[in-house]
Amino acid sequence: MTDAVGTNGADTVAASRAAADLVLKRGEFELAVHLGIVRVQALRGGGRPRVRQEEIDRLRSEHGFPGALRERVRMVGTAEGARLLGISPVRFTRLARAGCVTPVAFYLNRYRAVVWLYLAQELGGLAARSPELLVGRSPAWMRDRLDSGRDCRPRNWRSRRIERLLSLSEDPWARAAVVAQTLDPAQLAEVVDDPYERAYFARVRPEPVFGQRGASATQDTMGRLMLADEPDEILWRRVNLIMELDGAREDRQAPRPGDERRADLEVFGRPPTAAGPFDRSDPVDRAEPADPVESVQSVESAEPVGLMTADGPTGSPRQADLDGDPLGPAQPAESASPLGLLARLRLRRARGGRRRQERAPRSAGHPAERRPRGGHGSRGRIRPPAGQRVGPRREGAADRDQEVAKGGRGWQSLRNVDQGSNHQ
Repeated sequence: MTDAVGTNGADTVAASRAAADLVLKRGEFELAVHLGIVRVQALRGGGRPRVRQEEIDRLRSEHGFPGALRERVRMVGTAEGARLLGISPVRFTRLARAGCVTPVAFYLNRYRAVVWLYLAQELGGLAARSPELLVGRSPAWMRDRLDSGRDCRPRNWRSRRIERLLSLSEDPWARAAVVAQTLDPAQLAEVVDDPYERAYFARVRPEPVFGQRGASATQDTMGRLMLADEPDEILWRRVNLIMELDGAREDRQAPRPGDERRADLEVFGRPPTAAGPFDRSDPVDRAEPADPVESVQSVESAEPVGLMTADGPTGSPRQADLDGDPLGPAQPAESASPLGLLARLRLRRARGGRRRQERAPRSAGHPAERRPRGGHGSRGRIRPPAGQRVGPRREGAADRDQEVAKGGRGWQSLRNVDQGSNHQ
C-alpha cells in the first residue's frame, strides 16, 4: 500500500518512529495513512511500510503543527458528535443509520457491542451542507429507510474502507484480494474456483501499518463487518472481483506447489515425472520376476561388455551360478555405483528370506530346542521334552510310570499308591 515506488529502506524510518515524530497516537497514525494524509512506502523485499524522512519534514513544516494535523484525524462517538451538531444523540443515531453520516472506524465496548466513530471534520461539513436534516421533521425517504429496519453504517464503512485500500494498492493481485474479502467463502468459491488463487489472496492482502493487533473478538468482528450482506452489494462485489481478477491473471499467474522444483528441472534439462527422481526405465528399479540375475550381472560385471570368456559372453549369468544360487553370485562390496547398491540390498533381502525358510521346518520338528520366552531365570535353559521330569524322584515313581504306560492302573490306584508311600 504505497503511493510511490518502493525503496530499499534508505532515508526512511519505521512507522512507530514516524508516529512519535508527528505527535500522533497509534490509531491516529493508522487513520492518517488510511486517509492518505501520511504517505508510506513498502520495502522491495517485503515487510511493514516505512515513512520517508522527507514526508515527516513536510508535515512538520505545515502551519499549526501538530494541532492542525491531529484535528484532521480526530474521531468522535455518538455523544460527542451530537454535541458538535447541536442535536440529541437519538437524532444523530437516526442520521447515521439512514446513511447521512459515514463512520470511519469502530471499536468494541465491554459488552462486545460495536461503537462507531466519525470524523469531526465531516460532521461539520454535514451541518453546512444539509442543515434541514438537523431540525424539523425528517424527510420521507429517511423515515421509510428507518422504518424498514435498515442500518447503513456497516455498508458505508465497508465501502469507504475498500475504496481507500484500492487506491493505496498498486499490485493487481492485492487489489483483487481487497475485493475478495467482501465475499463469504461460498460466494468466493463460486467466483474463483481455483483454490490456489484463493490461498494467494491471503498472502498479498494489504496489512495494517503496525501489523495485526487487537483481541480475537475484534478481528472476528472486523471480518464479519467486511462481508457484503445485501443482494445488490453482493452482486456488485462479485462483478468487481471478476474484473480485478482478469487483470491480475493477465499480469501473472498465482503460484502453485512445485513451481520452484519444476523450474529447476527445466533448467537442468530434465522434465518432471510423476514416478520420482529415478528413471523408471532402469532394469534394477523395475520389478523383473522372470530373470532378475541378468540385469544385476550386466550392471555389476567388472569386465568389458561384449568380450568372450571361457564361461561364455560377459554380461550373462553362468549356468553354475544359476544352479548353485538362483539369486546369482554375491556382488563385491567395493562397488560404488548406486545401482550396484540396490542390487546388493535386493540380494541380501532374498538370501535372508531363504534362510528363514530353511530354518522353519527344523524349528517345527524339534520343539525342545526352542528357547523359552520371558520368565525369571529362564534365559539359557532348555525345556525338557514332554513326559520327562527333571530333579529328584521319590521311590516308586518309576514303577508308577510303568504302570500308567501299560494301562494297568487308573488314576484312583495311583492315588492309593501315593497315600501308601506317604504312610511308609
